[in-house]
Amino acid sequence: MPSNFIIHTSKKSIESSIKEAISNFDTYTKILGDAERNVIKIVSLNDQDYTIKSFKIPNIINQIAYRFFRKSKAERSYIYANKLLGFGIGTPFPIAYEIEKTPFLFKKSFYVSELANCDLTYRELTTDFTIPDHEEILRAFTRFTFTLHQNGINFLDHSPGNTLIQRTTDGYDFYLVDLNRMSFGEMDFETRIKNFAKLTIHKSMIMIMSNEYAKCIGEDEEYVFRLMWQYTREFQHRFYRKIRIKKRLFFWKKKYKNRISESPI
Repeated sequence: MPSNFIIHTSKKSIESSIKEAISNFDTYTKILGDAERNVIKIVSLNDQDYTIKSFKIPNIINQIAYRFFRKSKAERSYIYANKLLGFGIGTPFPIAYEIEKTPFLFKKSFYVSELANCDLTYRELTTDFTIPDHEEILRAFTRFTFTLHQNGINFLDHSPGNTLIQRTTDGYDFYLVDLNRMSFGEMDFETRIKNFAKLTIHKSMIMIMSNEYAKCIGEDEEYVFRLMWQYTREFQHRFYRKIRIKKRLFFWKKKYKNRISESPI
């Protein structure tokens, strides 16, 4: 099957090793994360750890779209990682991507990056309030998000699992992952506040983030909190409504199948 392979110019010396690792993806057993849709595996090459993300083959409509009209998730991840580094924003170093396709359809794609070691992710802030420096991290994360916004970076998947956090002697370093959905350009105030909507359901965390963001942007703290909490609740409402709809569809689909199987021949 024809493929496109692009590797970072600074990593040409390991090109053959990266290509081989992608070819042998199915043989590796060290999986990172839950692997619900896409699978990320950790691969060690020459005393360096890398992650290889294998994206799920899209439905037939998107196979056509990605083949002819849209950049793949792997390619976008690679492009956006390089853009972020250009802005001085942390993300695991982008190594390469590969796309497999037929003359008419898009198939598999892979994105390779260096493995970033971290102490925790933002998700742990939402589940463990006993972390000693919980508030300090949350405020530093808010300032980091403000830096994204000031650079015109709208991380559309700004959600709990997509920010890695590393403690340093000077404070905290943040690394963005799962990069394939981003937009770039000047962000208005409401778009900035909406960018916090997917991060937490906890009002106490929204209070801290809105307080810190109000300081950064020079807006009224109460107004920032009200808007941030409103967008958070609206997102949660849509999120759980989708889950309820999916459950109902699954129930009726299963009931329909049972009726078919029980029908006399």
